[in-house]
Amino acid sequence: RAHDQPLRMSSAPTTPASAAGKVRIGVLALQGSFAEHCAHVVRAGGEAVEVRKAEQLAGCHGLIIPGGESTTMANVARRWNLFEPLRDFAAKGGAVWGTCAGLIFLAERINKGEKQGGQELLGGLDVTVDRNFFGSQIDSFEAQLACKIPGDDRPFRALFIRAPAILSVGAGVEVLAEYTLPEEKRRELADKSLEKIIVAVKQANLMATSFHPEITVDTRWHVLFLEMAGKCAPYAGVKETDKEEAQRTEIKLVSPGQLPVFTDSVFAGAARKM
Repeated sequence: RAHDQPLRMSSAPTTPASAAGKVRIGVLALQGSFAEHCAHVVRAGGEAVEVRKAEQLAGCHGLIIPGGESTTMANVARRWNLFEPLRDFAAKGGAVWGTCAGLIFLAERINKGEKQGGQELLGGLDVTVDRNFFGSQIDSFEAQLACKIPGDDRPFRALFIRAPAILSVGAGVEVLAEYTLPEEKRRELADKSLEKIIVAVKQANLMATSFHPEITVDTRWHVLFLEMAGKCAPYAGVKETDKEEAQRTEIKLVSPGQLPVFTDSVFAGAARKM
């Protein structure tokens, strides 16, 4: 694989977000569903910051790497010199969550579907992924999943869009959700004994999901991530003054929280705490 400096997690003590202040979550806004994630962060009670420059990581407790196209995101991140700051963010103890393409971005290993010539990844998450396990765009689907969300055992409506799957995990990785494969999918596989596939995991300050929580009305995954990030110290790898200058010169693409999200039959409306 193309990257040679995977994320290393800090074991140093951290200062959690203050009770009075909101948890600040950066959302990598290069491509993909970053606007939807920003809206859900607001709905879950956090502060959302679009990240296109390293300076915009200042003061963030967590970072979301959204779904989209992982190769495109990697190419833009390299062109804009973001790989090193993103790795530094996690190395200094910031929480990071990757959804769909973001899962691929965080994975240590790609078993199948890697782009010819390799693909630069952030790494750090001790998993092996199959890049397009569930097929092409036309094979997208949704399913009710049992999830290990602390304090809430209700099933989650998971949307899989050209989704990757986790084939194996390291000893330090907690499995949060699995998907039972239908018979027709099992018939396509070389390994006929495979009955379930892992679709959500957590490892220290890293979390990843194969599916897209940001395009449902359910904010539980975002609430869980805010709880994780709230235990992390705000990123101090860049100065607040540098962040303010980066924000001043930024072209704002979306207003976080103003996008609707889909339910089964209606739009959920503008952002609000749910």
